[in-house]
Amino acid sequence: MAENEAERTEQPTPKRLEEARKKGQIPRSTELSAAAVILAVGAGLHYLGGYMGTRLNGLMSSSLSLTREQSVDESLMISTLTAEAAHALIACAPILGLTLIVALLAPMLLGGWNMSFEALAPDFTRLNPLNGFGRMFSMNSVVNLAKAFAKFIFLGLVAVLVLKQKYSELMGLGMEPTRVAIAHATSLTGYAFLMLAATLGLIAAIDVPWQLFQHNKQLRMTREEIKEEMKESDGSPEVKGRVRQLQREFSRRRMMQEVPKADVIVTNPTHFAVALKYDEKRMGAPIVVAKGADLVAARIREVATESLVPVFEAPPLARALFKSVEIGAEIPATLYVAVAQVLTYIYQLKTARRDGLQPPTPPDIDPALDETKH
Repeated sequence: MAENEAERTEQPTPKRLEEARKKGQIPRSTELSAAAVILAVGAGLHYLGGYMGTRLNGLMSSSLSLTREQSVDESLMISTLTAEAAHALIACAPILGLTLIVALLAPMLLGGWNMSFEALAPDFTRLNPLNGFGRMFSMNSVVNLAKAFAKFIFLGLVAVLVLKQKYSELMGLGMEPTRVAIAHATSLTGYAFLMLAATLGLIAAIDVPWQLFQHNKQLRMTREEIKEEMKESDGSPEVKGRVRQLQREFSRRRMMQEVPKADVIVTNPTHFAVALKYDEKRMGAPIVVAKGADLVAARIREVATESLVPVFEAPPLARALFKSVEIGAEIPATLYVAVAQVLTYIYQLKTARRDGLQPPTPPDIDPALDETKH
């Protein structure tokens, strides 16, 4: 286990973090949420306690102010109790609403909201006694125990200091009028909550970095895991190589299907072969419909021979066409004259064969033509 942890030296990838989030593995700090809720309650009691206390005091006075007939009428019991409960709920609504809102928003401070059904699934590995003992004596358990002691000590000290500071005010509540005493008591309670929230905030300031560190540590990855993830995301080199090979084969088959439609095959004669096609009604210049070197060139010549497409040997022109023109593109203007000589010869050759005439003399393609000039 220690060796495995030592190998996990790489930071978690975004994919690993997203998978952990789906499983409900996000950083959480109970101290931070508790401090936020207590702070909200304390602030609410401190600033709204007087209003709420006055409302509740009036409610209690009106509820206990009954005539003799009302006190013995059993039919009024349920309706009166329901009405007073509704009034009490309305009086406490500001504090309850504030507490609810803060309880829902507190998780956004660390980790954000997260709904994970995988986290709700039963995990029977937690029933393993060995794993249980491991968790009991883990570093995380030691930290949680230290936090519990720290909370007990600090909250106890703060409670003692607050009681000592407000002792005279607490003792004087019994001497104040009821309405004033209730408002004063809620204000003192809010002040105490604010002090407790401040104490929990100090503990949370230590706990939050620790939770982030622990979360990051649990999700760290080995270099092998990162490599495997990259393979899953981008595909393994073997698969990508096979895909490229299939793409090349498909492209080559499509190219070979165009060779029988060509007007002429210009060759090197062995290393290069370029198939040209020209339709004066549809094209501004001849286009290259297929080209290849070595074995591909041999296959182009073979298909051309089977399809009775003329093959013309012009090494400089073949090299220039192969180097400078892509499949499906028109030839450059610098090669117009040379290609025109070849096509003219091919057309004359076809006419002579059709009419039984003497074949024309092959043109002498400019020997100075070289791919280095194009």
